[in-house]
Amino acid sequence: MALIDLFLSRAVRKGRLSLTHHDGKVREFGAPEPGYPDVAIRFTDSRVAGQIVRNPALAAGESFMDGRLVVEKGDVRDLVELLTANDKWEAGRANLNPSWLVRAGGAVKHRIDRINMERRSKKNVAHHYDLSGTLYELFLDTDKQYSCAYYTDPKNDLERAQRDKKAHIAAKLAIEPGMRVLDIGCGWGGMALYLHQMCGAEVLGVTLSEEQLKVARQRAEALGVSDKVKFELIDYRRVRPEDFGGKFDRIVSVGMFEHVGPAHYRTFFRQCRNLLTPEGVMLLHTIGRAGGPGTTDAFTAKYIFPGGYIPALSEIAKGHEGLRMFLTDVEVLRLHYAYTLEAWYKRVVAAKDAIVALYDERFYRMWTYYLAGSEVSFRHGGLVNYQLQYARDRHALPLTRDYMLEGERALREVPEPQPVA
Repeated sequence: MALIDLFLSRAVRKGRLSLTHHDGKVREFGAPEPGYPDVAIRFTDSRVAGQIVRNPALAAGESFMDGRLVVEKGDVRDLVELLTANDKWEAGRANLNPSWLVRAGGAVKHRIDRINMERRSKKNVAHHYDLSGTLYELFLDTDKQYSCAYYTDPKNDLERAQRDKKAHIAAKLAIEPGMRVLDIGCGWGGMALYLHQMCGAEVLGVTLSEEQLKVARQRAEALGVSDKVKFELIDYRRVRPEDFGGKFDRIVSVGMFEHVGPAHYRTFFRQCRNLLTPEGVMLLHTIGRAGGPGTTDAFTAKYIFPGGYIPALSEIAKGHEGLRMFLTDVEVLRLHYAYTLEAWYKRVVAAKDAIVALYDERFYRMWTYYLAGSEVSFRHGGLVNYQLQYARDRHALPLTRDYMLEGERALREVPEPQPVA
């Protein structure tokens, strides 16, 4: 029995996978079962099998991108769903892990890459976020929220879920009109604009993406609020309160912490504390590991988020311990990002022709593999989202969490203002 056949016989027990080898031999694995996909794939050359056995996620992704692994029944989302549904994180089997030799090499590379030096941060951000704005318009919501949405009902559409995410975060910030807010990693400006329009805050958004900065400024101008919502191209480590009118009452950071790197967590939290007023509050929203520290998978590090790292909760805690900030609230969002990524994936598939015209077929396959793999990492793997709230003063927030629910409900009832004509 070929190694790939042995590997797949262990990896697929529920659901069915049919594999046609490069020489035409067909093998089947697993058995049909409700709720599990029925998938057929084909290898076009002899190297694919060995590469996948050594490093399943990277080799499968690259082979799929290059057209050497062809999905003939179902699609790539069905394929990764089948494999990961048979290897749920909570079961602890880890059938899809790379070989020990590949893991050892990856660990060394990870230690080097995790030192996300300031001079590399902008380049790493540009690799992903400075792609064509048209690409993001094809699959994101109208507000261009490129982070986990919040599904109060799994049946909600993406637009509703992203609006609810902003309300959920804003309520935790307990913003009063006139407060000054810093948005670290502001993206295309949606959260900053929301906090001004819905909560009456004055907001400074900072980013390292030139493309995002341009769009965010245009949006503020179109809404006629550029005097109250400002955006700057600056590293969070270089924000000085005296340059922006003083310290901030609130700090929000959504989907940026994954790019900080463990070596700089202490720097990040120390800077945030120094930027907050004595009564200041911070809300950090980040992808996280449900287990302990790990390494970034090779496919993501190579093609999607170079320099990125998803932290364990223990690593985040080490970053803020000893800085005399109160960790006032922790929420774990388990399936919300799976629903978000499913919506993004379906929009990308629907926009295939436009994306291929914008880039090429290989990029389209890479992007679908990235979204599908990310989705199942939240649906079956060990990834979650953490929302952590911090305060410098123990009296800065109400005694119970009731204010969050009350504030969130009130925000949902108010429509967001639209750009001026």
